[in-house]
Amino acid sequence: MGIPPRRPLSKKARTLQAKKRRFSRSGMASASLSSEIATPGVKLTEGEGRLPKVVLTSAGGSEADIYLFGGCVTSWKVSNGKDLLFVRPDSVFNKQKPISGGIPHCFPQFGPGTLQQHGFARNMDWSITQSENVDGDPAVTLELKDGPYSRSMWDYSFQALYKVSLKAKSLSTELIVTNTDKKPFSFSTALHTYFRASSGAASVRGLKGCKTLNKDPDPKNPIEGKEERDTITFPGFVDCIYLDAPAEVHIDNGLGDVIAIKNSNWSDVVVWNPHLQMEACYKDFICVENAKINNVQLEPKQSWTAIQKLFID
Repeated sequence: MGIPPRRPLSKKARTLQAKKRRFSRSGMASASLSSEIATPGVKLTEGEGRLPKVVLTSAGGSEADIYLFGGCVTSWKVSNGKDLLFVRPDSVFNKQKPISGGIPHCFPQFGPGTLQQHGFARNMDWSITQSENVDGDPAVTLELKDGPYSRSMWDYSFQALYKVSLKAKSLSTELIVTNTDKKPFSFSTALHTYFRASSGAASVRGLKGCKTLNKDPDPKNPIEGKEERDTITFPGFVDCIYLDAPAEVHIDNGLGDVIAIKNSNWSDVVVWNPHLQMEACYKDFICVENAKINNVQLEPKQSWTAIQKLFID
């Protein structure tokens, strides 16, 4: 018997095949693409600069965007369409620099040090390992592993899993760092979250009594102190680390929204606004960052987990 002629692909099949080829060239595995298509509320598409991004849409009408480059959440909108995160106008989407805004990763180093500023995780492509939808609430898990780029700076084998979950009024992230090497390593980390705000009217509550490392006026020589205020405001340049911070902090963004930040195992909080150092946009955001300032030490096969939950009333 002869081989029967192949039937032409349908338009839908051709479109899917083209998408698989395109995202494969971007470092996206076709298996991950199939997974996102099969999961309601999880969509893989092209974002700014034609970079792959995941769009989560909940049954409650909220939406979140996550770029695979940097594993960076760039948008969190609730049902009224208002974006509660902020991306700076000078941000670029060309892989030459990290995405400036949203929720960038600082790993395996927070701030300056022996590595590049804030480490390398925000400069690498993450991949999709899982997507799910539970009762209309979507979630996606991204993965970052060591490669030649990371090992050129930090010669360790590791795995970072980052799960982003969306509900009608909340956005949650879970970061799990595992030592897959044969030798121990240490790291510091943070989620450098930019909240859309009117900085002159914004405030942060819940940090009274914390030990502080105030980087104003000299970032290289922080001044130790204790927070005595009930409410932190932004009258000028603000760059302060709050050590052993509570598990819940509240932000009034000055735009009519109050956001609760709840966390598990993020021991510290960083509050930042650059003021006139970033004259083009400092009035439009504040950063309130969950962080782990002191190094986490991991033996081979050990893992460290931290959870952040953002809620809005």
